[in-house]
This record gives sequence, structure tokens and C-alpha cells, in this order.
Amino acid sequence: MLLQNKKIAIIGGGPGGLTLAKLLQIKGINVNVFERDINKDARVQGSPLDLHEESGLAAITEAGLLDEFKKNYMPGADRLKIMNEQAEVFFSDHDDKPEENFGQEHFRPEISRGALRRILLESLEPETVIWDSHFLSMEAQNDGWLMHFKNNKSVYADVVVAADGFNSKIRPYITDIKAFYSGVTMLEGNIYNAGETAPKMNALLNGGKIMAFGNGKDLLMGQKDNGEIGFYASFKTDEKWAVNSGLDYSDNLQMLDWFKSEYSEWSDVWHELFEGAVSPFIPRPIYCMPVDQTWKSMSNVTMLGDAAHVMPPFAGEGVNVAMRDALEMSKCLTSNEYNSLQEAITAYETDMRERASEKAQESLENGERMHSENALRTMLDFFRSH
Repeated sequence: MLLQNKKIAIIGGGPGGLTLAKLLQIKGINVNVFERDINKDARVQGSPLDLHEESGLAAITEAGLLDEFKKNYMPGADRLKIMNEQAEVFFSDHDDKPEENFGQEHFRPEISRGALRRILLESLEPETVIWDSHFLSMEAQNDGWLMHFKNNKSVYADVVVAADGFNSKIRPYITDIKAFYSGVTMLEGNIYNAGETAPKMNALLNGGKIMAFGNGKDLLMGQKDNGEIGFYASFKTDEKWAVNSGLDYSDNLQMLDWFKSEYSEWSDVWHELFEGAVSPFIPRPIYCMPVDQTWKSMSNVTMLGDAAHVMPPFAGEGVNVAMRDALEMSKCLTSNEYNSLQEAITAYETDMRERASEKAQESLENGERMHSENALRTMLDFFRSH
């Protein structure tokens, strides 16, 4: 086996990195995950994920974790309402959504990010994840890399895998191709104990998802576990809006005033989101890697997920593609059909770029549809046809 007696370092403990670690450990590979978080509870996890049969669920199944996933997913959280800016419902599958289950092509079960992370973490061998490991740099040593971390720790690995997201510190060792701004920024908010702090929104959501469209702007929200709601105000603006807006993202009243001004045509029923959210709000400019990107593969470093192909979130593919990356990379690195690690990594990266390019193009096109003046009609036609 190509990885026999080799040390593998995965930089980043998100779903992609943890999935890869699990799949490699099943094959008996020596692997560690280096995560900058101080511990598993260090950060608030984002909105729920819907896993797809051919990607996220395929990786979960290969990892032997499908039964555990079934115990933790959120039945009904995939139900959807589509509304206009006045909160009028134009589409809802809450009452007539067909009964779906695992193994069906279009079943996309929702799970909270926190639950998915916990399932993956608990499946790993003890001490697999090295917490509080803030990667700084690495240098070639022998046939691998000597990695340096913020706490003055240096660790050698034969193969390094970048799973450290859009601002990857590893990616520049592989390619200098950079992402471009999609034209859309999303403002993220989270509401705890939504039944009390945002009762109208909680009732409107009813355990599922809402997509609201009006005047070229969107509100997107979903039920999280533990009675929480995650939401995004999504709109077209310039790339530097987040730093040039002059807004104090920790001031709910100021953020509500911003919403009233920028979403002036929208009903005041949405105001409860901004009144009940915990601060700070998080502005997220949305980026995408060029769909035609390519590079010469190396023998001792590669990447997956957002580090390799960050894409807009408008097709629900980000985590799914990352977990599919982990699945395909594990297969290539542990296969006997390749004569060298460089050959195996080349095969993985070639396939990965092709898959990601298709999903990125789909996401970009969806983003344009969702922020057009006739977004409501376009999205209604799409969902009714499906």
C-alpha cells in the first residue's frame, strides 16, 4: 500500500477532514487531524446540512456510520416554504411532501453540523485530533513536510492534506490560483431558544426551511437542533461591503435599522429575526474558485473541500462535495492500482476538479437566479417541477 508506514497530517477538522481521517483509519493508516479550535466545543456550528445520496451519505456509509447518522438526523427539517417579501407563502411541502427514506435517490436528510461533527469525532481513535493546532507554515523535509504551528510545535508528516477551508494556509504550496468574488454577500444570524425569543418566526418555520425572495434580495433560514434558528440575509453588493459598511455587527438595533433600510419593501414580520438574534452577526462575502482551474499534482500534499474548490452555497453542495472528496481521496491513496503517491494524487485531483467544477457552475447559476428581480417566480417554477 502506498501509505504503508507513512504519517498523514490533515489540516482542518471540518466534515471533510474528519471524514477522510475516519476512512483512512479503517484502512489502518497512521493519520492525525490538526485543528486550530481549542477543543470540540470552541465554536458555534452553522446551519444544518442536507446530505446527498451520491456524496455525503455515500461517505457516511463507507465510514460505517450510517446507523449513527440515522439516530441523529432531523426528520422533517428538509420541508420547505417559499415566500415573498411580505411573508406570503407561495409554495409549501409541509403537508404533502412524499414519504422518503434512506436509499432513495432524492432523499436529502438534514443533520445539524454539531451532530455530524460529534459523530465523526467519536468514531476516531483516541488522540487522532490534535486541538489548538494553528498552522503557520511548512517546509520540505526528506520526502515530506515539517509543519510549524503557532504554539511553537513542529511536526513531520509524509503527506499533508489541506482541509482548512477557503482561507487555506496549505493551498499556496500547491497552486497560486485564487478565488473570485461571486457578487453576493450573506449576513448570518443565529437565534437561540427561538420558541421564546422569536415565536412568530419559529411558528412560521415550523421545523423546516424558508426561502423568501423579493426585490433582488433573499432571506434564507432553517431549523437547527436545540430549538435554534439559523438565517441569512443574502444580497448583491460590492466585495468590500463587510468592512466598509460602517456597521457594528454586535449591535442588534443597528442591524435592525440596516435591515429596515436595505430591505425596505419587506414586511416587518421579519424584524423579529434581527431583534432575537445573538450577536455578533457574521458577514460572509461569497467566493468561488475558477471553474477551469488546474495545477500539477504533487506527491506529498493535496487538498479537499473549500481549500480546493470553494463555491457559493446556492446548490447545497459544499459539505457534500467535501465529503465526496474525502471518499475519493481515501480510495485513491489506498488503492493498489497506482505506482506512486503522485500518480494516486493526480487521479484524485483530476476527478475532484471535474466534479467540483460542475457543482460550482450550478451554484453560480442558482445564485444569479435567486438574486434576480423575478427570483420568486423562477424558484417556484424550479421547485414545482421537481
